Amino acid sequence: MNWLNSEAFTLFGQHIKWADMIGNVIGLIGLALGWRRSLWTWPAQFVSGLILFTAFATAHLSGSAGKQVVVMLVAVWGFRQWNRGRQQAQDGSVAVRFATWRERGVLLAGAALGTLAVGGLFTAYPSLSWDPWPDAYIFVGTIVAMYAQARGMVEFWFAWLLVDLVGVPLNFANGFAFSGFVYVIYGALVLWGMRDWWLRSRDARPALEGAPA
Repeated sequence: MNWLNSEAFTLFGQHIKWADMIGNVIGLIGLALGWRRSLWTWPAQFVSGLILFTAFATAHLSGSAGKQVVVMLVAVWGFRQWNRGRQQAQDGSVAVRFATWRERGVLLAGAALGTLAVGGLFTAYPSLSWDPWPDAYIFVGTIVAMYAQARGMVEFWFAWLLVDLVGVPLNFANGFAFSGFVYVIYGALVLWGMRDWWLRSRDARPALEGAPA
């Protein structure tokens, strides 16, 4: 598996690694599948997380590597959530909705407290991460985004946008140029996906009245 961490090619003066490229391409496919509310979004995210874990672990970016472990765990859980058929739309696909104000508060509080806790850990043990606070922010933000996606919340797109704002410069700064380029594409997909889920949540609102969260 050492070839995954070798250089694939050079683009605009940036050295592109195989693991960085392959993992992010699969992740991009997974995000597109999530936009289409396809169950295959979760296997794609699992494989992407597995490949990117090897890349970040060898670069000693513990936060980003740990994030991939969480990605894989949440992907398994998300697959089960969607496969159970909870909150199914009439066409058989997964229904989406806006989070309640209480759920939004929980997501925001979890993101803030989680970032403080993980950032404090990385600061106390500098060997765990080169960029403690950005790494912690991305780590926790990814958990929040994937949890919201598994629950079918439109807010998961907003969470990904906030992760992208820090993820792009962090990846370029740490030599993962392809991740940086892909994060830019993620941003465009997130905007389109957000619009699609937003419209679907409005169309499905009467049908979901009284449905469990």
